[in-house]
Order: sequence, then structure tokens, then C-alpha cells
Amino acid sequence: MKKLSSLIFVTLLFPGLINIAVAQQDVQTLFDGDVVHGGFGGPMIKFDDIRGDLGVWVGGRGGWVINLDDYHALTLGGGGFGLTTNHRTPGEFEVQNGNGEDYFAATGYGGLLLEYTNRSYQLLHLTATGLIGAGGLTIRDRNFTDIDEDPNPFFVMEPGIHLELNVAHFFRIATGLNYRITSGIDKAGFRDSDFTGANASITLKFGFFR
Repeated sequence: MKKLSSLIFVTLLFPGLINIAVAQQDVQTLFDGDVVHGGFGGPMIKFDDIRGDLGVWVGGRGGWVINLDDYHALTLGGGGFGLTTNHRTPGEFEVQNGNGEDYFAATGYGGLLLEYTNRSYQLLHLTATGLIGAGGLTIRDRNFTDIDEDPNPFFVMEPGIHLELNVAHFFRIATGLNYRITSGIDKAGFRDSDFTGANASITLKFGFFR
């Protein structure tokens, strides 16, 4: 009798399990379709204001592109940048050798990059980026020779928004605005306020895109 009851229970339960499995296949998700992967890399240049003077940063960024569907893509990667222009140390900065030369900031930063791209198939489309990482500040002479062997480390975070142009299937140009936030700069008269602020950028992106 118990065996017969168990058989009847399983017989009644089995169709229900099948219906549940079929229903799960129809569950709606935020991103549908097959995921297509790609990647890119390329140089990037940034322009900002450092203590009233034009600052120029040169570097690059790149990453792994995850095309979630026809409208949304995420990039996981990294980037790094270095200051190329001369920015004299604020006030008086005495150097042990006392040679009377002018001294300047030598700094750079880099970190992890996250980028969201909307409708990348369109000729012009928007991307939103976020970089989080660290950097270091030292002091150099006019010939870019470091004179300080004790760099000042700092934290950096930099969100941004960009307008991107599809030039070719393998090449894109992006221009936009970013906002750099630093924490921990305190060296030779330089402070976080000297490097925190908005900057404009141009990026050349070479790679495989959807």
C-alpha cells in the first residue's frame, strides 16, 4: 500500500516539475541574447588646470569588452597617466645641494577601469567611465631628473563621461570630461586641491568591437 501511494505521489509530482522547468526557461532578464566579447587599447591625453597653468597628462587605457546585448556593453580594464608639463613647486622649496635651480612636480597615477557603453553600433554614442587606483608624487628638476627618493603616495578616483565616434570597425575616437579626486598629496607645498578637479580628454581606441 505504501509503495502504491509513493508511486501515485511521484506520478502526480513529475508533471509539475516539468512545468516548473519550462517556466524557468521563460524568465525575463535585464540582458538577453548571446554575450559577444571584444577588447581595445590605445593612447589617451588629458588637459586640466594645475595652480593656474595648463596641465597635460599622457597615458593610455584598455580592457576586455563584454557586449551584453545590442544596446549595452561593459569594459573591465585599466589605465595609467603621467604629468608631462612643468609645474613649479609652490613657495620656497629648499634642496640639500642648494644649486639654486627650479624644481617641479613629477607625478602619475593608474588603476582599474570600468566603462559602460550605450548603443555602440551608432556612429556617435555615449560611454561612462570610472577609474580607481593610486599614484605617486616626487620632485624633479627641469631635465626630468628625480631628486626626491621618497615619493608621496596618494589615492585617486576619476569618473567621466565621453562621446565616442566609430571611425572604422577597429578604430574609435572618444572625447569627454572627467573629474579627478585625489587624497593623500602633501609634499613640497603641493596639496590634493592642486590635482583634484575637472579635465578634458581625448582617447584613441584600437581593437575589436561589436
